[in-house]
Amino acid sequence: MICLIVGDKAENGRRSDSRAAGSSKGPEQSSALIHFDDVSRTYVHGRVRALRGVSLRIEHEDYVAVTGPSGSGKSTLLYLASGMDRPDAGTVFFEGVSREKPAEWTRLRATRIGFVFQSFQLIGSLTAAENVELPMLGVIAGERKRRERAAELLERVGLGHRKLHRIGELSGGEAQRVAIARAMANSPSVILADEPTGNLDSRTASQVLDLLEDLHKREKVTLMMVTHDAENAGRAKRIIHIHDGEIVGEESRKEPA
Repeated sequence: MICLIVGDKAENGRRSDSRAAGSSKGPEQSSALIHFDDVSRTYVHGRVRALRGVSLRIEHEDYVAVTGPSGSGKSTLLYLASGMDRPDAGTVFFEGVSREKPAEWTRLRATRIGFVFQSFQLIGSLTAAENVELPMLGVIAGERKRRERAAELLERVGLGHRKLHRIGELSGGEAQRVAIARAMANSPSVILADEPTGNLDSRTASQVLDLLEDLHKREKVTLMMVTHDAENAGRAKRIIHIHDGEIVGEESRKEPA
C-alpha cells in the first residue's frame, strides 16, 4: 500500500481540524506544532518496546534531525508524528490538539503533512508529473491547476525536463526529488523525512538535503528528518539522540547558512 502524505496551510482547514469532534487541547501543548507527551509504543504483543515514555516538542519552522542506531525507535517516532501509527500510552498533539480519531489524522495527512520515504514510494506506472499530481486529487480543484502545480514543483526540484518520464526511467536521486515535489504538492506545514538519503550516493544525498533545506527556509516549512548519518544530522538546527526507544540527548546548533 502506498501512503501519500501531503499538507496545506489553508486557514479554514486549520479551524475545522481544531474543532473536530473527539479532539482535546491542553494549554501546555498549544504553541508546538507537534508535541509528544510521555509517548510509548510496543510491538509483537508488547514484547518489543519501540518507544519508552518519550516527551518531545517540534516547534513551528523547526529543523530537527532524529538520530540513533538501527532499531532505536527513530522511524516509529516519525510515523507517530504523522498519525500512521498510534501510541500505546501517552498523547501526540498536532498544533496543540490531541487527534483522537483516525479520520482526523487522515485529514491532516491529506492536507497538512508531507512525508518523504527512504524507498520513494512512487508509482512506477505513472509519470513524474502524475505522481506529483496524485495527492492533489480532492484537494486542488481542476485538472489544469493540478497539472500546472505539478510542473511548477518539478521545475523547482530541477526535474522540469523529466516530468513526462516514468519512474523507472529516473535515477535514484531523481526519484527522490519527485518524492519531495509530491510531498510539497499541497503546501505542507511540516515535512517528515524518513532516511531520505538512505538509498543515495553521498553526492546525490547532499543535493537532496540541500533541496529539503531550501524548502525549509523559503517556505517556512518545519522539517523533521530521521537519519543514522551523523554528518547529515549535523546540518539540522536541533539533533535529537534516541537509543532503545528513549531520548538520551539533544544538541542545538545555529540554523544552517
